[in-house]
Amino acid sequence: MMQIPASWRRFVGDEATKAYFAELAAFLAAERATKKIFPPEDDVFRALELTPRDRVKVVLLGQDPYHDDGQAHGLCFSVRSPTKPPPSLKNIFRELKSDLGLDAPDHGDLSAWARQGVLLLNTVLTVVAHEPASHKNKGWETFTDAVIANVNEIGDAVVFCLWGAHARAKAKLVDRARHVVIEGAHPSPLSAKKFFGSKPFSAINRALVEAGRAPVDWSLSRDAS
Repeated sequence: MMQIPASWRRFVGDEATKAYFAELAAFLAAERATKKIFPPEDDVFRALELTPRDRVKVVLLGQDPYHDDGQAHGLCFSVRSPTKPPPSLKNIFRELKSDLGLDAPDHGDLSAWARQGVLLLNTVLTVVAHEPASHKNKGWETFTDAVIANVNEIGDAVVFCLWGAHARAKAKLVDRARHVVIEGAHPSPLSAKKFFGSKPFSAINRALVEAGRAPVDWSLSRDAS
């Protein structure tokens, strides 16, 4: 069963009544019957669960979930302990140190950010084990575009942090007159040279403060799992 979390149902619940969503649900049920799918079913909407719609102040957009064992748990770029941070997350922590002087934590769980209003959303919410982008163009993009478009309707300013071409393509869903869009290179090793030095965390907090909103505490010293 694909249940949109209650705090979001009022805003994007209609998506569950549409034909594409029913087709997506049927596709996922068939996939789970014969294949290993990440993240576990209970974690598919974890980003929405940890960041209720009325608390969103930052959107950090990923692509599809990690596809190796024990990694994906419904938050983009994040892994639960004791899984070691993958390369992109290591690069995020490296930039966090460079930008704000915060040491890398001893875990890769970004739940503490999510609980402060950072929506850690992937544009595709499931993947076949060891097959990156295997659930691309199956309907998830329609749903997550609806989530992004709805966040765009929030009255308070929201900061959209878009790393890489895939995420930056979603900027068209955002009204820049009301919200802030921060674009940069993806933290993947393939583009990390351009990512390093971009100082996105201080830029996000600066934009939040200028909008009269509380900055994010980016420190992850505690294990938030």
